[in-house]
Amino acid sequence: MKIAVIGSGYVGLVAGACFADSGVNVVCVDVDEKKLERLRQGDVPFFEPNLAGIVKRNWPDRLQFSSNLAESIKGCAAVFVAVGTPPNEDGSADLSYVLKVAEDVAKTTEHDVLLVLKSTVPVGTNARVRQVVEKHTTHKVSVVSNPEFLKEGDAVNDFMKPDRVVVGTDDDAAFEVMRRLYLPYNRQRGRIQRTSPKTAEIVKYAANALLATKISFMNEIARLCDATGGDVEDVRIALGTDSRIGMQFLYPGLGFGGSCFPKDLRALVNTGNELGVALRVAEAAVAANSIPVKALVANMENDLGGLDGKTVAVWGLAFKPATDDVREAPALRLIGELKQRGATVRATDPEAMETAKQRLEAMGAFGVVSLVKNEYDACEGADCLVIATEWNEYRSPDLARVAQLMRGDWVFDGRNILVPESVVDAGLHYRGMGRPAMHPRSKR
Repeated sequence: MKIAVIGSGYVGLVAGACFADSGVNVVCVDVDEKKLERLRQGDVPFFEPNLAGIVKRNWPDRLQFSSNLAESIKGCAAVFVAVGTPPNEDGSADLSYVLKVAEDVAKTTEHDVLLVLKSTVPVGTNARVRQVVEKHTTHKVSVVSNPEFLKEGDAVNDFMKPDRVVVGTDDDAAFEVMRRLYLPYNRQRGRIQRTSPKTAEIVKYAANALLATKISFMNEIARLCDATGGDVEDVRIALGTDSRIGMQFLYPGLGFGGSCFPKDLRALVNTGNELGVALRVAEAAVAANSIPVKALVANMENDLGGLDGKTVAVWGLAFKPATDDVREAPALRLIGELKQRGATVRATDPEAMETAKQRLEAMGAFGVVSLVKNEYDACEGADCLVIATEWNEYRSPDLARVAQLMRGDWVFDGRNILVPESVVDAGLHYRGMGRPAMHPRSKR
């Protein structure tokens, strides 16, 4: 089988490379020739574990890269649309790229084909795309909704071993093509769920909204623990061991970020408003997500006697570990708050230094932020340390060395990944998110 994937960003490249690795002939199409040339050299333009190896293994035999859409879709059984749907000012999804690809495919296809919507789009988009397609071709173009459920940092594994594959179509023949395409990932058990196109579109937003809501809820419980002296880690474990709730996404911290949760929740709320359906829980999850960073900064001001003139070491810039994505990263929100309060920052990250540099430049923050090589360099002369991303490298640091390098003696664990007793044993003060502050005996 031959397919084309339009858009070689995060979703498109992962899908294209993984399909190629199962034996499908794939052409990834993109308008950015510089990106395509990098990919032909095996240079993946973003960090995602194991992806570069799959690209190198399959190019150029089963995986090709092209900017010529018309040539690329010749002979394809399916064309996947994996272009961006950035937010408009009102939070709604910008569908201009999706609709333009649909028009271009309709105008250039020389045969019947599936047009598979992989991009995250609001309910009703499948119908809009069908209207566009029908204006520009006499061929049968079946529009299928096939949302992605990839976690950054584990996307390859998510694609190869999916929990479910949602296929939204009313066309039996189209569904059969999709079933065969995903068959290699359904050997142990059937994972394909067939739905209507509208249902498939809702599933994607509903899944992200529910996961984000769990995060926001636990962050609110963490604030309750701060106010009462409870320990959110004990609460988390007690909740998570309830089989009806589960442990996933119950980790309190500085809030969610990235390219999916913030954007998708706003788009979902906007869609509800357009349809006269108030999605209050999703609205609350969005609003609650802005609070944890501000709460941490308030604690820092109180514990340090103000932040003006202070130097803060920040470990972690990516919105989550195992990625270089800093879009809407809590660490950058934290840096923005520190900048407003007159602090300077020494920051580091194992993978996100270059992407963070671009964002910090856009924020006008380079006057107060220094990007340094590693976590210990960040601590030199700092008045406190903040852990903003839960990278494995930061879970068991040499705390005696940290204490020696820092000018101050406070550690703010924004992800609750340190052992508080170890921090205290090193002669440092500890404050987590929703956990009682701990102090070295000699400094109480």
